[in-house]
Amino acid sequence: MGFPIDLVIIFIVTVCVSLFLDLWAHRNSEEITLKGSILWSIFWIALSMTFYGYLIYRFPTHPEYASEFLAGYILEKTLSVDNLMVFIAIFSYFNIKDALQHRILYYGIVGALLFRLIFVALGSALLVAGPYADLLFALIIGYSAVKMLFMGEEEETEDFSDHKVVKFAKKVFHVFPRHHGKHFFISREEALQRVEEDPTIDIPNDSKITRFATPALVCLMVIEASDVMFAFDSVPAVIAVTREPMLVYAAMIFAILGLRSLYFVLAALAKHLIYLEKAVILLLFFIATKLGLHASKKLLGWPDFEISANMSLIVIFSILALGILASFIFKPSPEDA
Repeated sequence: MGFPIDLVIIFIVTVCVSLFLDLWAHRNSEEITLKGSILWSIFWIALSMTFYGYLIYRFPTHPEYASEFLAGYILEKTLSVDNLMVFIAIFSYFNIKDALQHRILYYGIVGALLFRLIFVALGSALLVAGPYADLLFALIIGYSAVKMLFMGEEEETEDFSDHKVVKFAKKVFHVFPRHHGKHFFISREEALQRVEEDPTIDIPNDSKITRFATPALVCLMVIEASDVMFAFDSVPAVIAVTREPMLVYAAMIFAILGLRSLYFVLAALAKHLIYLEKAVILLLFFIATKLGLHASKKLLGWPDFEISANMSLIVIFSILALGILASFIFKPSPEDA
């Protein structure tokens, strides 16, 4: 497939215009409503399906390209749901409210676009190792699935005060102990004024410090670090569906673009989608198996058992649908909730 110039231009323009449109539409947003989040989620999904339709039109002799994109998109979107659950815990710990969550997620998504580009480039480069790369990716994804399987029942809230990124942030910045609107930094004059209003606030008595970071910046750093860790799972998983770097990156970016709106929808539905994490674990096992079979065929001479793009798409969609349906059909009783 390579990188057709028209496809690259359409993809870049679509992403840039979409980010600008999203930022402009929410420039004065103080409260994020569930209705607004649902409408924006529908918009992002429709945009992704439009790109899917363009792939069908652009490559009529290679329908597998469109199928691979759609499979990668659904897979990345599904894996991102588990990531968003972690974001809910992070925001809760840092006491980040809706409007500020929206701002942090925007910058978090911009960072994700850059990090995914790096990881996709590295992952694609590793494919020159042939079946050994498949085996490595299978082990990474399989390990993540096993880890989620045995940690899925834990409900203890992580203490992010011991998080490495939090400790690093406090070494690099002087962190003001309170939020300051939607700002990531606060000047010393503003900090002193806040101290006058609330004497319980303790800041260093050092006139050389002209600016403090707010907890919102520390939260953003934790979000970005968490997303980098998530990329270790999601990038190999999408590469397992398609080996075309352009399709891998496009599938991941279109999935990421709608995450901010999806977050607020998910936050409202999280207590209902109780089996969705189980579906994510099952998906990871499927992808690890797919990669393992591909590697075994080359390394051990096993029979050729290739899982096609269409079959991958059907399996991914089916597992996701079952997880959602099971969450609404097999609801726990009030006594067990």
